Amino acid sequence: MLNVSAQTDTISYGKNASAGHYAQINGIQLYYETYGSGEPLIMLHGNGGSIDAFRYQIPFFAKYYQVIAIDSRLQGKSGGSPDTISYEQMASDFCTLLDYLHIKSANVLGWSDGGIDGIIMAMKCPEKVKKLAISGANTVPDSTAVTNADIQGMKNFVANPGKASKTDVALTQMMIDQPNISYADLGKISCPVLVMAGDRDMIKAEHTLKIYQSIPGASLCIFPDSNHGVCQQHPDLFNATVLTFLSK
Repeated sequence: MLNVSAQTDTISYGKNASAGHYAQINGIQLYYETYGSGEPLIMLHGNGGSIDAFRYQIPFFAKYYQVIAIDSRLQGKSGGSPDTISYEQMASDFCTLLDYLHIKSANVLGWSDGGIDGIIMAMKCPEKVKKLAISGANTVPDSTAVTNADIQGMKNFVANPGKASKTDVALTQMMIDQPNISYADLGKISCPVLVMAGDRDMIKAEHTLKIYQSIPGASLCIFPDSNHGVCQQHPDLFNATVLTFLSK
């Protein structure tokens, strides 16, 4: 098994000038870092995160793929306005970045919000998504997907943000209102999809199962003794699972 900790000590992912690039995409500066070579693999982080969220994935997958890890709009080093933010916008950013990079299609790995973005990419620009692996994603923002306690916690934060930034409030409000993807629309996804979650994920297991059941030919993996951040909690198992899927 890969000793992931030994490979992340010397590189500050998300702040690595030697691997970093900016592209003017959909009116904003979108920041991304590239590692490795070969078939492209896009990595999309979760809400409020950055490229650093994949610090245990980048060195592993860079041995097999050209990893393109991206800071989503309004997060990390990427630009954007808190006055307008949506998953559709972010998915459009990523599809447009692939055009900018002259990449016809890529594998996509998305965690949490990044998984939502990946789903939308597979729906809106299907020709650009070769294979899609998602972890801890939801397709609706209601209590069928997450607990009422989590929903209320987000609403309380937005109502009483204290010293939180306008960006943090906007990103939280997005999770309260979005996404709104129908199971029928999931049925239109044509690329191979791996649906993953932890057995103690903040996304309800029955919702993850419904996503899996709604996508034709999808694969499912529920990691044992794992929470929403399984890619950081159990990176060796997570990486091996995704690599097996991508290598089929």
